[in-house]
Formats: sequence, C-alpha cells, structure tokens
Amino acid sequence: MARYSRSASRDVKGAMERRKKGTLKRGKAGRGGRVTSRKQAVAIGLSEARKKGKKVPSRRARSR
Repeated sequence: MARYSRSASRDVKGAMERRKKGTLKRGKAGRGGRVTSRKQAVAIGLSEARKKGKKVPSRRARSR
C-alpha cells in the first residue's frame, strides 16, 4: 500500500517548481526569505499536503 497519495506528490512537485522559479518562501507568511534547498522544498510541499488533509505520514512516524 502506498504511503503517500498521488495528490500529495503533486503538492511536492508544485513546491519544487516554485523553488525553481524563486517564489517559494519559508517561515510564517513567507517572511523568512527564499528557499534554495531541495530538501526544504520537499518538506514544505509535504507540510502543505498535510494541512490539506492528504495521505502523508505524520512527521513523528517517519523511519530512519
């Protein structure tokens, strides 16, 4: 069974595209500056998917 929904991966893809364009911002209300890290862009995309209620594992349940 899949861990992440297809729509959650679309949210991550959207965050990656915004990072490429230079419009992805970090922090509350985007006041923390632009995101340049790929890892951070993925984390933001997953966080957005969680807020929308999509199927994404919780942050605490991730395996190492």
